[in-house]
Amino acid sequence: MLNPLLLNPVSLRNVRPLGWYRRQLEIQASGLGGHLDKIWPDIRDSKWIGGSREGWERVPYWLDGFIPLAWLLDDEDLQQRAKYYIEAILKNQAEDGWLCPCSLEERARYDTWAYLLICKVLTVYYDCTGDERIPLAMCRALSCLNAHLDVNTLFNWGSARWYEGLISVYWLYERTNEEWLLDLAHKLEVQGFNYNELFDNYRDMVPRRHWSLMTHVVNLSMCLKSEALVSRYKSIKDPSAFARKALSILERYHGMAVGHFTGDECVSGNSPVQGTELCGIVEAMYSYEWLLAISGETEWADRLEKLAFNALPATLSEDMWTHQYLQMTNQVACCKMPEDDILFRTNNGEAHLFGLEPNFGCCTANFNQGWPKLAESTFMRTTDGIASSVLLPMEAKLEYEGASIICRLETDYPFREKLNYTIITDRPVHFTFSIRIPGFASSATIDNQPVACGAFWKTHRLWEGTTQLKVDLSFDCILTERPRDMACLWRGPLLFSLGLESHWEKHEYVRNGVERRFPYCDYELSTDESWNYAFADETFTVSEHPIEDIPFSFANPPVSINAALVPVEWPFEHGACAIEPVSRRPLGPLEHKVLIPYGCAKLRMTEMPVEKQD
Repeated sequence: MLNPLLLNPVSLRNVRPLGWYRRQLEIQASGLGGHLDKIWPDIRDSKWIGGSREGWERVPYWLDGFIPLAWLLDDEDLQQRAKYYIEAILKNQAEDGWLCPCSLEERARYDTWAYLLICKVLTVYYDCTGDERIPLAMCRALSCLNAHLDVNTLFNWGSARWYEGLISVYWLYERTNEEWLLDLAHKLEVQGFNYNELFDNYRDMVPRRHWSLMTHVVNLSMCLKSEALVSRYKSIKDPSAFARKALSILERYHGMAVGHFTGDECVSGNSPVQGTELCGIVEAMYSYEWLLAISGETEWADRLEKLAFNALPATLSEDMWTHQYLQMTNQVACCKMPEDDILFRTNNGEAHLFGLEPNFGCCTANFNQGWPKLAESTFMRTTDGIASSVLLPMEAKLEYEGASIICRLETDYPFREKLNYTIITDRPVHFTFSIRIPGFASSATIDNQPVACGAFWKTHRLWEGTTQLKVDLSFDCILTERPRDMACLWRGPLLFSLGLESHWEKHEYVRNGVERRFPYCDYELSTDESWNYAFADETFTVSEHPIEDIPFSFANPPVSINAALVPVEWPFEHGACAIEPVSRRPLGPLEHKVLIPYGCAKLRMTEMPVEKQD
């Protein structure tokens, strides 16, 4: 038996994105994620569909986001293109169930990470389509994998990411109740890397210029959900305990202002000019989505929103045709670093450029899951009703106790503080409706009645016809301490930065047979603006602005904060600003500057000293 989820996602077939969130998905569909199968050889000509290019993780990575994107937008063209890939994958499944594009002789050397990933993708496809061929294909695929692992144990990436396989194993078990699937779950755990041992005896406090699977930022982002997933088939008192332990260590030694940890490509300390990988951001989001579903604890939704509303948009261009491999907290230039003077410890000097596949192509395929998969954590089923968890504008249609229910959230959150719910039932029905009140709100009311922050507000009642609920949140401007006596400014779920006007220098070229051509070319970013500032006091004035066609816009941010700053002596070195100023003595008078959301600013200063003025 599997322990049940406390929060069950509503099927993607039954949700509809609204407002600014829908617009964000439309931009993704119009950009790189919606066109990789047309322009990028590793998707367009992949071995997964009979071509000659990469036949490992890139097509599964891309489909993992492209499929939910297509169905959330109800876009027939996108859906047909997704179906083309799934049809090829199902058609090419071997007679014994093997699912990946390699010969029988190559199987022993084939890293089964891609096998675990494509099985997970098929569960997403089934959720969107209900295609009844998928359970049989999954049964054959997992049975083959079960036998394969008896003589070819997990290695490399498959060993580091074994817990990802539990997702599809549980999915099939819930439909078949076949005990061999739980044996496979145990086999994956036994053969996989032991992250509990890693963090119980943590030895990587000091970052090194050394690449390792044990310190790889994406593996560490993924592993946060490992124990929670295991807790579904084993008795574990607190499914969140491991994630909290791992995060407390990672944030202590490698933490970033944005609520994540560095990794360029392996953990890299707490300097504001060390980077973190885009794959790590979306995989941490996915981990928090599972931790939320399994534990029902609001802290994971808080963490999820902070990454989604800050780190994710910050590392994507506004049209989503380009992305960074690495983002930096204090990022005043994105220009090529000289080969003998690269700031990043295990990535090349182009990793922070915006482009088609800067440094390495995994993020080109994998970033696509970030925005679409958030939809699964919006309206969720509970044991006695419905919960609104991640606070995106969304509508869900579902059945409960024989009644048809529509739940709609209309909101401009996180840019605004109001949530407007409409619940419509076609007949009277009793159920509990729960609303997550974020932990970073200073206060909240529902229909003018005070409610607790950092918890689910719940009401059990008879719902009949149309009911509306109005939630008002309050956010304070808070300077949060960072290492080196510096600070960053948070307001609710949004981190704020001094945004810098940037010059985008375009580079079009061909490398290793891959063309970079506008709009999917590479860009170096630079600025003529001053960035060497410190906070002068803790007086902040918030201004709201219309939410334009691009929600995370530099020119038209939905919200801004006026702050008092003073210039300080802060050098530029190694292609970036120095880790901290060499002197904190003000070089000039106080200046009033406009800070904008971190996600709106591609060049920015975020961590700065606080130099209080008389």
